[in-house]
Amino acid sequence: MQFGRYYEEFEVGAVYKHWPGKTVTEYDDHLFCLITMNHHPLHLDANYAEETTDFKRNVVVGNYVYSLLLGMSVADVSGKAIANLEVESLRHIAPTFHGDTIYGETEVLDKTPSKSKDDRGVVYVETKGYKQDGTVVCVFRRKVMVPKRSYGDARGGEQPGRPTPKA
Repeated sequence: MQFGRYYEEFEVGAVYKHWPGKTVTEYDDHLFCLITMNHHPLHLDANYAEETTDFKRNVVVGNYVYSLLLGMSVADVSGKAIANLEVESLRHIAPTFHGDTIYGETEVLDKTPSKSKDDRGVVYVETKGYKQDGTVVCVFRRKVMVPKRSYGDARGGEQPGRPTPKA
């Protein structure tokens, strides 16, 4: 099973459809909010959301949706990454609610060989997240430094650092 890609494997215009999707539960949302100390009642207080918001229910915190999509993309995009260099833009297009299932896909917008080291390059991608009905909820663009195959071969190939079992 592939985990990320080498620089040579990225093609401008390619779209990677991340699988599987993830159904967001109330537990997921609340745990993320509490871990990150985001106590806004829009995300945690059902009565507040029902009585005072246009949505009439809790909205999943946007940073969880972004983090979920970023995680979904690792196997296809950044599993071999040397560094995540930049998140250029992040837009929350529509709300996500408890029970929605999020799917993601990433398009390769550009790729540039490194000017300082010949064993790597920078890949520029856009990831879109959408719900089960196709509604786009989140879009972000980022730059990822990925190795060329020579870098990987010099450091152990496809599974660097993997130990050999002792007899």
